[in-house]
Amino acid sequence: MGHNRFTVVPAVYVIFRKGDKVLLIERQNTGYRDGYFSMPAGHVDGGEPASVAAAREAKEEVGVDVKPEDLHLVHTQHRVAEEGNHERISLYFEAKTWQGEPYNAEPEKCSGLLWATLDELPPKIVPELQHLFKHLETKSPYGHFGFDG
Repeated sequence: MGHNRFTVVPAVYVIFRKGDKVLLIERQNTGYRDGYFSMPAGHVDGGEPASVAAAREAKEEVGVDVKPEDLHLVHTQHRVAEEGNHERISLYFEAKTWQGEPYNAEPEKCSGLLWATLDELPPKIVPELQHLFKHLETKSPYGHFGFDG
């Protein structure tokens, strides 16, 4: 009667915009794509809604206060994870407003912050964000990658 269900890990990302720029963080000492740029992000803990997780990650990683109700879901992405035998569902929230100026609140995991325009991104961007940025231009609410066929 027991079923071994395939593992899908939920993650949240927070898009901060300043004019035509987005906030990127450079990963270090994480074991996944260190030296690459990503966004404030993390896993959804059990018992917390995704918007609450996104607000928590924004505070932990870049030190700003975002109310969950000020986060707008702009894209959902389903991808095959390259870092294990599972898949990921990533929810990308755009922060409409926040309190505080973003700073590197986790220097042990982040070597710095960068505000970049989408047409002048650094060369090393985590693959899921390269995929996201294409979908943001077309305002597509859903995308997937890493699947065969």
